[in-house]
Amino acid sequence: MALTPPLPQDLLLVGASGDLAQRKLIPGLYNLELDGLLPPEGSIIGYARHGLTDDEFRNFAADAVKRHSRRPFEETAWSSFARRLTFISEEDGGLGAVAERCRQPRRLAYLAIPPSAFMTYIRLLADHGLVDGTRIVIEKPFGNDLATANQLDSELHQYFHEDQIFRIDHYLGKETVQNILVFRFGNSLFERVWNRDAVDHVQITVAESIGVEGRGQFYEEVGALRDIMQNHVFQILSLLTMEPPSSFRAEAIRDEKAKLLESIPPVDPRAVVRGQYTTGALGDQIARGYRDEPDVSHASNTETFVAMRLNIQNWRWEGVPFYLRTGKRMPETVTEVTVVFREAPIRFFSELPEVSRLRPNQLSIRIQPEESITFSFLAKEPGPEVRVQPVRMHFSYLEAFGAPPPEAYERLLHDAMEGDQTLFLRADGVEEAWRIIEPVLSQMPPLRFYAAGSWGPPQIDDLIEPRRWRLQ
Repeated sequence: MALTPPLPQDLLLVGASGDLAQRKLIPGLYNLELDGLLPPEGSIIGYARHGLTDDEFRNFAADAVKRHSRRPFEETAWSSFARRLTFISEEDGGLGAVAERCRQPRRLAYLAIPPSAFMTYIRLLADHGLVDGTRIVIEKPFGNDLATANQLDSELHQYFHEDQIFRIDHYLGKETVQNILVFRFGNSLFERVWNRDAVDHVQITVAESIGVEGRGQFYEEVGALRDIMQNHVFQILSLLTMEPPSSFRAEAIRDEKAKLLESIPPVDPRAVVRGQYTTGALGDQIARGYRDEPDVSHASNTETFVAMRLNIQNWRWEGVPFYLRTGKRMPETVTEVTVVFREAPIRFFSELPEVSRLRPNQLSIRIQPEESITFSFLAKEPGPEVRVQPVRMHFSYLEAFGAPPPEAYERLLHDAMEGDQTLFLRADGVEEAWRIIEPVLSQMPPLRFYAAGSWGPPQIDDLIEPRRWRLQ
């Protein structure tokens, strides 16, 4: 179904001068303008603690678009977009002034702020009459553990109903993540083998070559387990393994995701490896260690890498191990799912000289940077001798459709303005994700170290033994 412009509404960006707004939100809204997918009427109100004039905010936004938009800056589109932009700070009357400037009966309030400030601004929205007609977008992590997530959820529901709350995980806005459902349930060939009878194990890797990028204080509070594993990785896992929903309605999909997470027992801390990067090399550049980053303690025990093994206790997946890992300062930035199928029971290849190099069939779904799906299988080389090697069938979004997919935030901003919660997290799903890692948070495994530019601590090989990581 083609997207259409949302109903008239104002958009409030709390934290509008911050990094998220500059890199993702403002460029995303600009691209919606290019596509004619912003509301026909409504202002975009920037809000932050310190003041900018409207013109200064427009200059800030123009720079953000020029630097970070996936499409080039166009004067005509910019002029139309810029007319929507206005700015209010706490010094200029705070949210009381925002309430006076909102002209539409509907509004979307995006909290692009640290998690510790969520409830402060939620209460301020309520104090200034900005609850009725408001949908609110909350960034991850939602809470710091199971107890704080439940507390935040309880306080949030004192002011907003569940259908007003949009807990965002931008990975769910990526085309390749959404395509997992179509790939699984629209292709009977794969759905028939998507179970314990055919699958040996599954790997999910979310790797970043960057470090903490000036967010040392934030990362010291959060770490890789809370920042990526509890949300991004578990959301990919739930879409990859859940049962078919009864329809593509938001609640049908979110029901199945919640059921899947409910079937995962709490992770044993002994099945977890925590790591922290030290000084190393990425290409021809020397990367400093995490403890040498600004605003990071020289004795920090915060993990920048985490790998774990878990199981899903249901009929489809019983006995299939899942290996999950995420880390910073990896050799490359890549998010990939690999489904490794069981080896064929036929052993007449055992006498071939290259038998040690043969691998089981693998399906790899690359979520970023180049969105693609690859299936590897065995084939005979041309010639009189029987020589076998792996070959690939490869699908690329760019090659198939002639254009890269839109940025995740564009889709999610549009859906939030429309009130479509399909790609957003529900309270029970968030709670289940925290429950799964609660033992690890209570009994953190020892910290291991790895050089920047490597694939993590050597202990991760023991975690997956006798198998091996696809990316290594």
